[in-house]
Amino acid sequence: MRTIWRWTVRAVLLALCAMLIVQFWFLMHVWYWSSHNPDETAFMQSRLEKMRETNPKAELKHRWVPYSAISPHLKRAIVAAEDAKFLDHDGFDWEAIQKAYEKNQKKGHIVSGGSTISQQLAKNLFLSGERTWWRKTQEAVVTVMIEAIWSKRRILEVYLNVIEWGNGVFGAEAAARFHYGLPASAINAEQAAHLAAMVPSPRRYLPGRDTPYLQHRAGIIMARMHLVQVP
Repeated sequence: MRTIWRWTVRAVLLALCAMLIVQFWFLMHVWYWSSHNPDETAFMQSRLEKMRETNPKAELKHRWVPYSAISPHLKRAIVAAEDAKFLDHDGFDWEAIQKAYEKNQKKGHIVSGGSTISQQLAKNLFLSGERTWWRKTQEAVVTVMIEAIWSKRRILEVYLNVIEWGNGVFGAEAAARFHYGLPASAINAEQAAHLAAMVPSPRRYLPGRDTPYLQHRAGIIMARMHLVQVP
């Protein structure tokens, strides 16, 4: 019995040590990226692997630009669409999470997540798209790290540079050029609202393609843009 107990204790301690090492790895990356731009994210890697299953020569469209080179209209549109309380919370919008939970319960399946920009960024930088308790737990831990180490300006800068805006199109600069033939700095309010409306289903939209849903969603975002603040 004592032997079994000792081995159990050792196994638990080893598991805890392994967990701490993993969290330290995440923490060091978050700290490094507070002042250095990530070349790619876990989600970018996943998308490129998927694309190369059908086209071995596929490449991502991505070009990093500084925060100052992104249209203020696009910044406002993204915050209005994805996280209106971005400047007020510490990474989690508990009211939005509660509303998403109630909506999912009513529908009987997951239709809304209530994730903030910080949570979405944590997932895109490090994690898979799987809806598992482990992934959501790790996402929450990384979100706390990001909010503790980065400024809101840095969070939004990285987010705007790494999210997907088309099949293999990542970041505001690539998105602006792909959809409108313009640099990210030149996007106007209407274009910004349309780009923000694409974020939940980015691969659905090709340049010039419009739908009644996209028009409706973009109109709602435009109406909200003046109500939000950005860093």
